Amino acid sequence: MIRMFDYQALLPEIRDDMDQAFHRVLDSGRLILGPETEAFEREFAAATGARYAVAVTSGTMALYVALKALDIGQDDEVITVANTCSPTIAAIRMAGAHPVFVDVDSDTLMMDTGAVSEKVTARTRCILPVHLWGSFVDASELNRLSSDLGIPVVEDCAQAMGTRYADRQAGTFGAMGCFSFYPTKNLGAYGDGGAVVTNDSALAAKLRLIRMYGYDGSAVSEIAGVNARINELQAAFLRIKLEKFPNWQNRRLANAEIYNKRLAGIARPKVPDHVVHSYHQYVVLSENRESVMSNLLQNGVESGIHYPVPVHRMPAYNEFCVPLPTTESAATKVLSLPVHEGLVPEQIETVCRQILKISDF
Repeated sequence: MIRMFDYQALLPEIRDDMDQAFHRVLDSGRLILGPETEAFEREFAAATGARYAVAVTSGTMALYVALKALDIGQDDEVITVANTCSPTIAAIRMAGAHPVFVDVDSDTLMMDTGAVSEKVTARTRCILPVHLWGSFVDASELNRLSSDLGIPVVEDCAQAMGTRYADRQAGTFGAMGCFSFYPTKNLGAYGDGGAVVTNDSALAAKLRLIRMYGYDGSAVSEIAGVNARINELQAAFLRIKLEKFPNWQNRRLANAEIYNKRLAGIARPKVPDHVVHSYHQYVVLSENRESVMSNLLQNGVESGIHYPVPVHRMPAYNEFCVPLPTTESAATKVLSLPVHEGLVPEQIETVCRQILKISDF
């Protein structure tokens, strides 16, 4: 079976390092916010080109603490998209704010930045673009909007580790960039994890307070905070995988390039100009998605849908539902193919052969 995700495929390459890290943490006497977390934060900041990184328990909590660091709260508005996974919206609601949805661009299926300004009200406190699938929202336009409107941008980079716009990494264009280390991600933990990156020292200090109950070197909460701290084991494991990341990411990009060449006639979302896609998912568009998925599975190939139901159409968020025709249309067609670095080119070629046999793709 050619799987959408298989963490075991890469374990032989790092098992000895993982075992050493496990014992190093257990022997250290520190299981929370110790030297592994501090080292990972330095290394992750360097990898993304940011000045600071603050590691937390998940991508959802990364978004939440970022919003709280901007003092976003009850009944504030955050402009975002419904073409995302529900944690994006869950974090906004956890902060007490309201999501205000804009549609996506018909070519890229990323946030339609041209529609953002018409959604701005006196309650708008943040623009939250989602760099879905490893693609990228128009950074130049986002920067212009943020400057013109005086509204900070917080980037949802849960699926964008390794994505670049020109010579800069995703997550370094807004006030903060929020990453997920859920196991399926390009840089995945062996459990949950996340991080916020920023170039603002004051925001970094506030993020550290919020993730630890608002404590500042004592058992006294200086500001309202939560328990959002990563544990030392995950930080140690992530350090190993971060060192491997450039090589593993190159494998993923090589797999994507095979798709690009072999499936050139298959419709897929456009990659914006100046963007180096990180291919967290390799997404194509099919009018007969269910039939295609069934055909692939019968021939030993898993596939996925990211995502079948836009968040504004989910029962939990119906109160914020507005018409989003492009988002809703895309949700019926998007189809993700296996592309992860644990696959070898021969397996990608197998997927291509199966797809090219499907006459009603």
